[in-house]
Amino acid sequence: MLLASAAAIALAGALIGATGIGGVLVVPVLTQLEGLGVAHAVAASSLAFAFPGLLSLWWLRQPPSPSESVPRRHLGWLVGGAIVGATLGGWLAHLMPVRALLLGLAVLALGSGLRGLWPPAANPRPALGLGPSALAMTGLAVGLGSGFTGTGGPVILIPLLILARQPMATTVAAAQIIQLPIALCASAAHAAAGSLDLPLACLIGSVLLGGSLAGQWLGRRLNTRRLQTAVSLMLLGTGLWFAWRAAA
Repeated sequence: MLLASAAAIALAGALIGATGIGGVLVVPVLTQLEGLGVAHAVAASSLAFAFPGLLSLWWLRQPPSPSESVPRRHLGWLVGGAIVGATLGGWLAHLMPVRALLLGLAVLALGSGLRGLWPPAANPRPALGLGPSALAMTGLAVGLGSGFTGTGGPVILIPLLILARQPMATTVAAAQIIQLPIALCASAAHAAAGSLDLPLACLIGSVLLGGSLAGQWLGRRLNTRRLQTAVSLMLLGTGLWFAWRAAA
């Protein structure tokens, strides 16, 4: 791996740790700096997100927060839907044309960037109750999109839960938990298709994990809103680049 690629992936990991929306940057790094094809970059990226996803196991050991509106036992429905969706998304990534992958990544990056620029509500409305069916369908949608585009899950899940008016504690917790099953299931589909470079994926994952730990440490000390704005602008630029590639 090139030094520039490692630095960019570490930055993506730091953004994941600090804001939860940096994962969409990994595939562009692999395609542009490492010269990988889109499908192989998606496959390597998918497994790499299992490494920062391991941090969710530490979160599960912590006592529940009073602001968690979704009981932890109900998050199994979210994970179950994500497992099905990620497996299907990883399989579809090898059947769809490259242009479809690029368009999917463009939509994901642009949507995440716009969500990040949206100002927080001054008087947030009460959280919506999410039952097992809603959680399962949400997990299915997040897993499908993540497996198809090679992202870790939070970049899709966080906007959905914010739209559902979930408290930030619930949103962050669910985003942490969903990364690991999505990464493992999508990677299984990529491996079955013969496109998974295991040593490269593990190397990328290790760099992401280090960056994520640093990002969590920095995120507690920096102005989160300004950091999120900078990341959102970067995502908008990335989305426009993917759209240009798809239209070329």
